[in-house]
Amino acid sequence: MRLHTFALAGLIALGFMGAAQAADLNPTRLQLDKKGLQLLDRQGRELSRYAVRAKRWDQRADGAQDHVAVLLDADRGRPVLLRSEGQVLRAQDLPEPSFAVEALCLHRDPQGLLQLFLLGEEGLSEQWLIAGPEGARPLRRLATAPGAKGCVVDDKQELLHIDEPGLGLWEHSTRVEGKPQRQLLRAASRKAKAPVSKTWDWPVLQPSGQTAPVARFGDAADDPAIWVHPSDARLSRILGTNKKQGLLVYNLQGEERQLLEVGRINNVDLRQGLQVAPGQSMDLAVATQRDENALLLFGIDGQGQVSELARLPTDLKDIYGLCVGRSAEGELDAYPNDKDGRVQQIRITRSAEGRWQSRLLRQFQLASQPEGCVVDEANGRLFVGEEKRGIWQIDIGSSAGLAPKPQLIMPVGGALVADVEGLAIYRARPGDAGYLLVSSQGNHSYLVLDAQPPYALRGGFRIGINAELGIDGASETDGLEVSAANFGGVYGQGLIVVQDGHKRLPDGPQNFKLLPWSEVARALKLP
Repeated sequence: MRLHTFALAGLIALGFMGAAQAADLNPTRLQLDKKGLQLLDRQGRELSRYAVRAKRWDQRADGAQDHVAVLLDADRGRPVLLRSEGQVLRAQDLPEPSFAVEALCLHRDPQGLLQLFLLGEEGLSEQWLIAGPEGARPLRRLATAPGAKGCVVDDKQELLHIDEPGLGLWEHSTRVEGKPQRQLLRAASRKAKAPVSKTWDWPVLQPSGQTAPVARFGDAADDPAIWVHPSDARLSRILGTNKKQGLLVYNLQGEERQLLEVGRINNVDLRQGLQVAPGQSMDLAVATQRDENALLLFGIDGQGQVSELARLPTDLKDIYGLCVGRSAEGELDAYPNDKDGRVQQIRITRSAEGRWQSRLLRQFQLASQPEGCVVDEANGRLFVGEEKRGIWQIDIGSSAGLAPKPQLIMPVGGALVADVEGLAIYRARPGDAGYLLVSSQGNHSYLVLDAQPPYALRGGFRIGINAELGIDGASETDGLEVSAANFGGVYGQGLIVVQDGHKRLPDGPQNFKLLPWSEVARALKLP
């Protein structure tokens, strides 16, 4: 089959279509000739010039009256950023790339941030962010067509097009978060198919903080939990799993305070103020240990110091996700699940001699692999995410000897895109209906549902780049957690912590991102 290719001239024409349309509303325009970049008025008279020898360039509107452009200085082999300010062009050298640049193109992302693609002649390329005090910095590396002579970006569709001579037109997703995705367009498919799941028209919110990266590359960080300091919430802690190493403990500034190398733990959850003996309460965290198919029990002291207490075996064959909650009697129940679809309810107690022990109360069955879950103690409900099918609600307020039938409250499809991952409940005050927060991993978004029937969808959001703080967005989120505690500052109405599957700014091992609940409430107009 003959491959569908575009001439370079066609690519350039496509790339500047938006610029030409914008020029109709702009009293000035940019033009590149052999002597440099010109700023011209409507009559074609030169207002300003940047003298340079360049062949590769791209531009975008910069507000209603001005322009922004990047060109490649052919003599120095480095990109130059130019902005028009009224009738003047101002230039700024960008950092020198570590490879020979063959082509470049600009992208205005859904947040309105300017990004730059630098294509290397050997197929090693980079995507940069042009923002913040540093001017420009790499976001990620890309494998692209070698010898590419041109590229254009469709800002609205978030697609980068690259012409590979003799082969065809490649289409790449411009989204920084998530795995790089591309496809080769062929003659039999004139209409391009989107390479990624549909992104709903959700607001993009900026993270306010992030943790230090975990100490292992690849799919490592997974699930967070939030411990609230009893007297000063600003001294609270974030617990996070590194499923290649152990349990991490961070402060609210994202600094690592502890690393407990307890092996491959997947999910973690905690409860505070549990009565473990007459007159004695403890804060306890539980995690799933995958090598041992066991529950790891941790104690948390009044300063947020975490220590291992016990390893409690289960009869699960491939233990995976977990959440915990108080029983009606005030005891700690853990809800681990297995990749075969089983979800167990296990009571954790301490004997009179001080020995920790566990007892299986009952078991629920789903058709395929679950992971994320959350206990709504106030209403005696368990919410479980079956990764490929949807969100289930299970009545756990009834007799422990019975196994109520799970009810599907939101199937995969539409706004919820598999995998269904982390679940958490936000409740500002006792008695409030509350909200169910869900990680829709397949389209890198987060959904907010009412935590009461009929579980109406209130909306969703994405987490994008905070250029000012130098924090990248979040994507392919596994676990998440939310707390309504007043942590002070921007976290006065609560805190959301999400795992980030792809650490950028710069590239590195995975970490966790922090987001104020108030930003979600504002964006979704929640009461």
